[in-house]
Amino acid sequence: MEGNSVRRIVVDGVSKSFRTFGGVHEALKGVSFSVDEGSAVVIGGENGSGKSVLMGIIAGLEKPDSGSVSCFGKVGLVFQDADTQILGETPREDVAVGPRNQKRPRKEVDALVEAALARTDLSGGQKRRLAVACMIAMENPIIIFDEPYANLDYGGVRQVNALVSSLKEEGKTVLILTHELEKCLALADRFIVLFRGEKVFDGTPADGLSENLEEWNIRNPLSSYSSVGDLLW
Repeated sequence: MEGNSVRRIVVDGVSKSFRTFGGVHEALKGVSFSVDEGSAVVIGGENGSGKSVLMGIIAGLEKPDSGSVSCFGKVGLVFQDADTQILGETPREDVAVGPRNQKRPRKEVDALVEAALARTDLSGGQKRRLAVACMIAMENPIIIFDEPYANLDYGGVRQVNALVSSLKEEGKTVLILTHELEKCLALADRFIVLFRGEKVFDGTPADGLSENLEEWNIRNPLSSYSSVGDLLW
């Protein structure tokens, strides 16, 4: 906080289009919302709803065609494909890349790397947690997870959620972009839904679950299971 003011991520009227073989695809259509510092927000939506495009714009990787984004601090991204973020030959080398690029002194880099590895309880094969360790080492106050549960088993999902919980407790601002609401919605203070590039819901997780999520091609995680016959999508 600065004085009595609340620091926020502000997304204001963001639109983005791409040229395709079939013409022009509108990935985002006038999307607006704000996220207070220290909040955890789940942004849900089917594949192709515009979640990853929005993530790239918030992080400054690409510019919107119209509208604007302002962030109170640097953004760390954890991509769906963690291999895209792994640069070093060992976890320690990889986690050190960010702080080194920030021109930090060697002793400070070493300390940040050790602290990040300890926070994530990292072993060599846990690629997604390695990507998170890289963001922690750079001390980014905002961390965005893009489909963090892709290709994870039950144990992996629980590990990611434990890490998200610890980041929340630390006061980090966390955005989780996913269609797998049943795995993380309880972690959220806020729930936003994108559908075909538009924001169609913005409210509490409880209120979101009372909506007809199937209309936006998202399965409501409160669907009941009482027999084997229910276990079918």
